[in-house]
Amino acid sequence: MRTVLIPTDFSSNAMHAIEYALHLYKCERTNFYFLHAYADEVYGPFKKNGGKSLEEQKKRTHKNVNTTLKKLIGGLSKKYHNPKHTFEGVSAFESLVDAVNDFVNQINVDLVIMGTQGQTADKKITFGSHTVQIFKYVQCPVLAIPENYEYVNPKKILFPSDYMLPYKRRELKLLNTLAGEFKSEIYSLYISDFKDLSSRQVDNKRFLQEELSKAYLFFETVKVKNKAEAILEFIDEKDINLLVMVNSRHSFLEDLLYRSTVDEIGLHPKIPFLVMQNLPR
Repeated sequence: MRTVLIPTDFSSNAMHAIEYALHLYKCERTNFYFLHAYADEVYGPFKKNGGKSLEEQKKRTHKNVNTTLKKLIGGLSKKYHNPKHTFEGVSAFESLVDAVNDFVNQINVDLVIMGTQGQTADKKITFGSHTVQIFKYVQCPVLAIPENYEYVNPKKILFPSDYMLPYKRRELKLLNTLAGEFKSEIYSLYISDFKDLSSRQVDNKRFLQEELSKAYLFFETVKVKNKAEAILEFIDEKDINLLVMVNSRHSFLEDLLYRSTVDEIGLHPKIPFLVMQNLPR
């Protein structure tokens, strides 16, 4: 049984991510939890009202959120009736990152799926601030779905790696199961001018090969250049459906996430982006 958490602000982008998730796991028994964190909605009006009615505002918002979650679930149950799926709404009086992290730890979530933008989307940037914060701080795989991406099965998956860090078995299992379901090709892309690997890299590469046994796994090497450009060129060349990267210390992805904006580094994937966490969990 898969456990998937989908944060929602009830925007069209969030609904798009939900629909992608339902397609992705249509053949797998899955518990879907739809989470709305509403602390900002309470404190915003509270500040404007001079602090007069915090509890009243909190109760009203909580009631409205739960009503909207019920409507969301009712609509999804009718439109996407699937006996393999269960739906549950969750409201939390917290910030989004705290609410997601707490719920991930509470029920041991397998995957978080969300849109790349929210209600206040800035169309000039690739990932909204909430998405970047979830990438950075939530200790769980996170799959971000671009707003205009039309669902196709993830038959071709790009997984850039320098083979320097040991992978986590649980998260590779999630990727392996996905690849097995769709008979996917996974391209492990090594960006380097040197073909020879250290003994540590060889061991990690072998582990990757063992854990992704259900995929058609290909090892590719391209010479060093701008890493974002290399990744985007490979996506276009191979018609990739899913980009997978690992967030770890001193990695390209960590550099990407800790810039003032993700877009400074030039990575603009127009396909779903799965971030796996090489962090304690």
